[in-house]
Amino acid sequence: MRLLLDTHILLWLMQDDPRLSQRARGIIDNSAEVYISAASIWEIAIKWRLGKIDENPEELDAAMEKAGLIDLPISKRHVVSKAKLPMLHRDPFDRLLVAQAIEEHLQFVTADPMLAAYSGLVTIV
Repeated sequence: MRLLLDTHILLWLMQDDPRLSQRARGIIDNSAEVYISAASIWEIAIKWRLGKIDENPEELDAAMEKAGLIDLPISKRHVVSKAKLPMLHRDPFDRLLVAQAIEEHLQFVTADPMLAAYSGLVTIV
């Protein structure tokens, strides 16, 4: 299985946070490829600069690379796909992540049940 992690799942994974369920850990551990979107790092960088989170994006990037997580850049195709999605969810980062999962045929792992309405590629954990 090939995965794309939602931003909060990435943070929980890197922090070994107990909010990351055993089911989610199992899915991640048993996947052939685990992708992290540039949109997630962008979102983390914004929240870090605003003082909303403590995770330094540069340190997080190094930890992700060490963990073998794969970088997923944002393409024009992803942005066009995002523009076509209905406004079921107001968070623009979440909609971009869903669009990337759809375009790249990746299972999108999230704890946000509102995102399931977008695609069968969304896995709620």
